[in-house]
Amino acid sequence: MYQLSHGLWRVRRALTVAGSDSGGGAGIQADLKTFSSYGLHGMSAITCITAQNTEKVAAIHVVPAEIVREQIRVVVDDIGVDAVKTGMLYSADIIEAVSYELRRVEAPIVVDPVAVAKSGARLLTERAVKTLIERLVPIATVVTPNAYEAELLTGQQISDFDGQVRAAKALSEMGAQAVVVKGGHLAGDSVVDVLYYRGRVVSLEAQRIQTRDTHGTGCVFASAIAAGLAKGYNVVEAVEMAKKFVTESIAHALRLGRGHGPVHPTGATYENSERFKVLSSLRRAVQLLTSSDKVARLIPESQSNIAMAIEGAAGLEDVAALPGRMVRVGEYVKPVMEPWFGCSRHVASAVLTVLKHDPKMRSAMNIRYGEDILEAAERLGLVISSYDRRAEPEEIKHVEGMTIPWGVEQAVKGLGAVPDIIYHTGDVGKEAMTLVFGVDAVDVALKVLKIADKVGEKNNILKEASSDDM
Repeated sequence: MYQLSHGLWRVRRALTVAGSDSGGGAGIQADLKTFSSYGLHGMSAITCITAQNTEKVAAIHVVPAEIVREQIRVVVDDIGVDAVKTGMLYSADIIEAVSYELRRVEAPIVVDPVAVAKSGARLLTERAVKTLIERLVPIATVVTPNAYEAELLTGQQISDFDGQVRAAKALSEMGAQAVVVKGGHLAGDSVVDVLYYRGRVVSLEAQRIQTRDTHGTGCVFASAIAAGLAKGYNVVEAVEMAKKFVTESIAHALRLGRGHGPVHPTGATYENSERFKVLSSLRRAVQLLTSSDKVARLIPESQSNIAMAIEGAAGLEDVAALPGRMVRVGEYVKPVMEPWFGCSRHVASAVLTVLKHDPKMRSAMNIRYGEDILEAAERLGLVISSYDRRAEPEEIKHVEGMTIPWGVEQAVKGLGAVPDIIYHTGDVGKEAMTLVFGVDAVDVALKVLKIADKVGEKNNILKEASSDDM
């Protein structure tokens, strides 16, 4: 991500020359998010200001070509650039201005020949098509048309893989070093893009994600290629990385608006960051719990686990816990293994159930049931609820993994809110159990430590009283 220059670390820089999308899903907004996800410093030269949302492009204000030129010139002159991506250029005058400035730039150039918006609005004038072919394609490192745009530029009909290859070769003959003809607009269960580079055809295939929320896909793909080139990857590597990146962005797409929602280029970055935060919270919680000589008295026969979910968790794979649980070792507790995702069913399912009612409560730990624990929780002012496991319906009782979600649901509904503590007194062959909930793993650990302290205080009082009686 960084290169050493004159003894100082500097971040790689990428410039997008494109239109502004007021809905934030495409254009420079999508490009800058993509650059950020790649760890680059993103810069922009705005060609058009659009008034658009997920349904339509309502208006376009074209920025004067001289202002577009000046935007490029001043940032390159001062900050420098490691790669350039062009998107919506709209007019022949703007393309002339952009190509003039970019011929002076010693950096890879990725040209996304944006012609039509997802809503169907025309984003490239007829006269501009000829100018783009004559002025911009010949200086491009990579050109990334979709099937429709490739047809517009080459005059060839594209309906299948062979058509993509023919169009890619034709664009290469126009001067582009590499061409990617995207297949998202073609029919099929898979999306196949064709890269033509130095006489070699590379097929890039991904399973089609069934969603209408694909606004900004082309922008993200092209800017991801530019980002890869800026970081020093070769063309094939940059395109392959971009294909994976845009597929992830579609998988994380946002259901916003009434039309085509935007893809989410920062989605994977946010999720990875969130997973790191969850693991960090769990590790800190484990440190707190294992440093106390009072927690062991709260561990049930089936041992304990502590779990925490990422924001927006959708399943068990989004909840981290301790593989092998936490066990008693003398007067202390120890984790069997380091925390990781997808290794808990019982405590994790409790967390997922609670999340439906309060997305802030993302962590839980199971401890033993006991009147001393409930009394300690009450003295601490913790909110308590419970459910009767004996009342569990037969159709739920015989389905693996359904008991805890059912019970937690009953306890939350009975209270009308998510409590700090949920307990049950067991059933035939089933150990009674207490669950402690919190906003994160550290919050849960601190509650458990306070409960352990209160239970310890009471035990000491009882011991002293027993000693006095003797």
